[in-house]
Amino acid sequence: MTGPPHPALRLPTDSAIVRRFLALYLPCLATDRLRRMEPDLPADRPLATWAPSGNRQVLVAVDQVAATAGLRPGQALADAQTIAPHLLLRPADPEGDARALHALALWARCYTPLTAVDPPDGLLLDITGCDHLLGGEAALLRDALAQLQRAGITARGAVAGAAATSAALARARGDNPIAVSGIEAAVAAPLPLGPALRLPPTMLADLARLGLRRVCDLLDQPRGPLARRFGQELLDRLDAVTGQRRTAIRPVLPPPDVAVVQDLLEPIITRTGIDAVLDRLLDALCARLRQAGLGARRVVLLAWRVDGMVQEVAIGTGRPVREAAHLRRLFAERLERLEPGLGFERMALEARATEPMAAGTQVGLGIDGRRDAATAEALAQLLDRLAQRLRVQRIASIASHWPERSVAALGPHATPPVMPVGWAAAALPVLLLRRPAPLEAMVALLPDGPPSLLRWHGGTHRVHWAEGPQRLEPEWWRDRPGLLRRDYYRVELASGARLWICRTGPPEATRWLLHGHLP
Repeated sequence: MTGPPHPALRLPTDSAIVRRFLALYLPCLATDRLRRMEPDLPADRPLATWAPSGNRQVLVAVDQVAATAGLRPGQALADAQTIAPHLLLRPADPEGDARALHALALWARCYTPLTAVDPPDGLLLDITGCDHLLGGEAALLRDALAQLQRAGITARGAVAGAAATSAALARARGDNPIAVSGIEAAVAAPLPLGPALRLPPTMLADLARLGLRRVCDLLDQPRGPLARRFGQELLDRLDAVTGQRRTAIRPVLPPPDVAVVQDLLEPIITRTGIDAVLDRLLDALCARLRQAGLGARRVVLLAWRVDGMVQEVAIGTGRPVREAAHLRRLFAERLERLEPGLGFERMALEARATEPMAAGTQVGLGIDGRRDAATAEALAQLLDRLAQRLRVQRIASIASHWPERSVAALGPHATPPVMPVGWAAAALPVLLLRRPAPLEAMVALLPDGPPSLLRWHGGTHRVHWAEGPQRLEPEWWRDRPGLLRRDYYRVELASGARLWICRTGPPEATRWLLHGHLP
């Protein structure tokens, strides 16, 4: 393993900071994804995806072999097969391509916590202050392109001081340029409008008829006539690519509050190796949490495989925690979900939810005044461990006579509200169904009397004892109009089962429902 983990960069939002953006353009994303899914596809045969367009079938994406043969997106499928008889075809899958692009954005977080997708085939990375980790922007760009190439993904890249400028350079130029900040207009001026601004084809055709084919051609024109004829969108994109209008990227994940990262000299595969790296990361994370006066509520372990896949294991706690031993116990069973494959080359821990936490022992749960801090902390840790396997909830009483609203589920560490007056006097069942379940058939001797026979769980049961009815009217101040009242009965079957059932609806369409089980 290399040196100690470094924290995720946290930059102040200061306008004086010079932002730097890395754009990655993936021109063959759709076909590269297919070749990764079907490794037996011949590499020397052209590959393309197609989709219906009206009453035609057209190409949607082509690989480099197909592009060399003269095929292009938007071409009629029949013409493409005539040009390249050995063309391999697959149906277009935009949703699958979008998922692959999102997965690549998650992978790119090994360079910076601020990564975003640039649909349909690009990534944007805010690398401000991160380039020194790999020896500079040029080294970072080379490493990202090399990693993608090893994964079988064709890519081009560029670095600039504006996100739109870097994306335009990556799409329009093939030399992977790096432009200094402040000259966005100069480097974007010679770029063709198509890849630089990504305008609709009809608008590009109209501009070409006017002799406007490059960014510099638009910069030489008065803005008023351009806006009147082509709309404000054209000027907005022009301002963005020339750096006059800053556009913010939307990261696939918000940056973590605290994070630590560990690069590995050799990929690790065994559970022993994973545990050793996790121990080191947990110690570093808890140390940084103590320095910041924070406790973690949600911690995520990220593991980058050598094939580019990123796997996550997340744990949550009921109260702020910065004790490495407790977090290690919570991760213990969940690490079985990791699939190292050929090995993990990088691992990181991110505290994605934190809360202020004073120095010293954690405060109690507030369950009662006699519980000391040590006991409360032990109980909190026990509930955290149980929550990794089960759904742990605390029941709270609600001021409502309607059964479904009389209780609410809270988190195990939440403080329950004050019990409403008279709430405990209600004769509610020990197990209340979330929604009343219909009973198949009922026999009642009197119109308003209890049932004498009911069909439940596929069998017929005779009612041995019954008590009721207890009539409940809907809460008119919160219920929708037309909600029917209910008559509840407490019944005991001949088998010994005790149920809480109700009757609702008009006499000609009476329905019987099971709403709970009695002790």
